[in-house]
Amino acid sequence: KETSMRRDTFLKSLAAMAAAGALPNLAWANANIKMMIPANPGGGWDGTGRALGEALRDAGVASSVTFENKGGAAGAIGLAQFYNASKGDPNALMVMGAVMLGGLITGKPPVSITQLTPIARLTTEYNVFVLPANSPFKSMKDVVEQLKKDPGSVKWGGGSRGSTEHIAAAQIAQSVGVPAAKINYVPFRGGGEATAAILGGNVTVGGSGYS
Repeated sequence: KETSMRRDTFLKSLAAMAAAGALPNLAWANANIKMMIPANPGGGWDGTGRALGEALRDAGVASSVTFENKGGAAGAIGLAQFYNASKGDPNALMVMGAVMLGGLITGKPPVSITQLTPIARLTTEYNVFVLPANSPFKSMKDVVEQLKKDPGSVKWGGGSRGSTEHIAAAQIAQSVGVPAAKINYVPFRGGGEATAAILGGNVTVGGSGYS
């Protein structure tokens, strides 16, 4: 399912799910929910976590929601903090996504998502690559041609190492005969930071989720 839906539609959908009991055992009325967002402010996980918190309040199943952002290592830092500080707490939630899976595989941190309880899959999305408007490259074909000439000269910006956009960049390279190890990938601790770097021309091309 494409999740380019507007934020208000997303909120109404979550509120309806919560009110209908489709989000089981998340909270009882008057509960104080603690939401871990294992990324810095401004990115997709941040927006999703805050939208979910707002929906829980709107549906009346939570009296308050507090948010904590802890970015870095594809979410592994926030994951470890969440696991160690909230073990056994039924009112503690964490948002995550495929970026974390790739990061856990490449980084092998001490805490794994297998130690947590999955509740619901809320969104899926397309990955996209973008260029700043003033880039000398106007298409992916242009980027790929430069990549083949000089792999290191193309800086790919996105989430932490092992993220979906990192994997996609490596797959693009492999498909045109460039070793994945030669990809010049620049990781950021959140979508907000990555966007600023793309707009500022600090990277050649940026990747992220479409929504």
